[in-house]
Amino acid sequence: MTSPTGLSFRELHHRTAPLVLPNAWDVPSALAFVGAGFEAVGTTSFGVAAGHGRPDGGRSTRDANVALARALAPLPVHVSVDVEDGYSDDPDEVAAYVSTLAAAGTDVADVAGVNIEDSTDGTLIDPAAHAAKVAAVKRRCPEVFVNARVDTYWLGQDATVAATLERAARYVEAGADGVFVPGALEPAVLRELAAAVPVPLNVLAAPALSTAELAELGVRRVSTGSLPYRAALHAAVAVAEAVRGGGTVPDATPYPELQARLVDYASRLA
Repeated sequence: MTSPTGLSFRELHHRTAPLVLPNAWDVPSALAFVGAGFEAVGTTSFGVAAGHGRPDGGRSTRDANVALARALAPLPVHVSVDVEDGYSDDPDEVAAYVSTLAAAGTDVADVAGVNIEDSTDGTLIDPAAHAAKVAAVKRRCPEVFVNARVDTYWLGQDATVAATLERAARYVEAGADGVFVPGALEPAVLRELAAAVPVPLNVLAAPALSTAELAELGVRRVSTGSLPYRAALHAAVAVAEAVRGGGTVPDATPYPELQARLVDYASRLA
């Protein structure tokens, strides 16, 4: 699959401006991002887990992600799936799971990428174990863009540039196509990471730094993470409170527009 501009998912990481990847949690949110002109859509494990009444990070999204990948396969954009830690300690089981995702649609390129984190239940795992997962996935699904997530700064464990780069180097050597360092926010840290990591560096969007500023630091991909999901919940409560209190109701996408998107989506499934 290619983006509306004809570029592969990998090529979207090598343009002048970073790839801004919004993270969806269901079909309507993904359709909204597509409607806004985004060339690729990711998923958020937090949003998917929360939508099923479960906390993030407990391997609860395994089956839900397969269902979501199948549901997003008809979209005319690249899709990348957040698979937590791969839902297993066994590299071959992780690779088999990613293979299932990659074949969720009508061809093996329907899921263009996956995001795999090097922590389980809030604790960093041995980097050699995570590298083995990355290598297994790349052997079985070489066409899938593997974004190896380094959770040092996210968890506040070994949160130094040196420790982060040591982990990243192992994952790149194992075949990772990109490295994701959520929680790293300081410009000096991001500049050092981007200069030393030989594959596209992915970070979370941060209010203090614009996408243009992140690009100047060397960042090649900016993910929204769970922010859109959390913002949607905040907006929903604001609407209800405005109705209850007689205040001004916030703007919303018109019903006919959302309905039209879903009708078009349903036609793709026929």
